[in-house]
Amino acid sequence: MPRNNLRKIREERLISKAELARKAGISPLTVDRIENGFSCRVDTKRKIIQALGIKLSDKDKVFGDHGHR
Repeated sequence: MPRNNLRKIREERLISKAELARKAGISPLTVDRIENGFSCRVDTKRKIIQALGIKLSDKDKVFGDHGHR
């Protein structure tokens, strides 16, 4: 089970993995690994959040789905 909402949010915005990777300056393989639940560096999370057009203060919408309430 993925530990984040990246795939859901990316698909809601109709952005391909390749496009997100290009905008974030990371590889499509990295996007794929993160969507499949692998962890990533804080810097990579920041790049993805900015590439999605999400405020950094809303980062938990993407990466905060760990069962916390």
